[in-house]
This record gives sequence, C-alpha cells and structure tokens, in this order.
Amino acid sequence: MNHPDRPTDRALSEAQEAAEAARLIAEGYSTNGPVATFYKDTTTAPTIGYAPPVAQAGRAPMSQKATDISGVMLAAGVASIPISGGISLVMWTAGQVDPVIVGIVCVAPVAFLGALSRVFKRAKETVAAAPPVIHQHYTGDVHQDNTEINTHTKGVIARTNNRFD
Repeated sequence: MNHPDRPTDRALSEAQEAAEAARLIAEGYSTNGPVATFYKDTTTAPTIGYAPPVAQAGRAPMSQKATDISGVMLAAGVASIPISGGISLVMWTAGQVDPVIVGIVCVAPVAFLGALSRVFKRAKETVAAAPPVIHQHYTGDVHQDNTEINTHTKGVIARTNNRFD
C-alpha cells in the first residue's frame, strides 16, 4: 500500500528519513494506529533438543511388546508367591515336606499363568483375524441387486461375451 508521505520507489533524503522515523515512532505509541491482527512465526521448531537423554526412573525403555511381556512375567511372579507360600505352609504343617513337591508347587502357578497367557494371546489373534461385523442402517426403500456376470473371452481377436445370470 502506497502512502503519500512514504515514498517507496526512490531513496529518501535525510529530512525525509527523520520525518519517517518520527512518524513511525508516533504511530507506535499512538492508540489509534494500525494494529497487527495476526502474526505467523516462520521459524521452524527444532525436532531434536540440545540436552542429552537422561535415564528416567522406573523401567528401562523398551518396545511395547517387551513391556507387555515383562508385565505378564511380573504379574505371574507376584501371583505365584502367595499361592506357593500357602501350599508350602499347609504341607509343612501336615508334616509331608518333600523338596521336590515344594519345587513343583512353586513352579506350577508360573507355568499355569504362562500357558494361560498363551491361550489369551491365541484368542486375541483369532479375534483379530475374524472379519469385522458391519452394521448398516438404512432409512427408506432399499434395493439389493444380486446380479452375477460371467465373462468368457475367446479367439485370437479377443471377443468378450457377458452373460447376466
């Protein structure tokens, strides 16, 4: 936008530069001057920061699958402690303590939970492989066309005959 007091096509004299500077300063401090309605920052945001990675408290960084497996292992280990301890206590009080039996009792819950997790994994894969159920809701008249088209192409010069059954 060209302003009569702001020549843009030619160089300004010192007096014009001083007048332009005074006008800009007065416009900046005035309350009725033009106001910017938006501002677009064109600088790109850094994708990587400058700080080196810092080890966080808790579990070490790992993939989602590894996190899921470690969670199952922790749950199985925690679940086996009260079960195995209770069975061992019952056997101890009954006087039938055999180290092999105690070992079997301690390992059995973990093996059971491992097998159970495999069953759940297979069931999850089966559900994921099943075709999705599609519910369609229509309003008004619906026309469903079940036309089959059988195509037979014969000859050196391909000729296609379509039959509608």
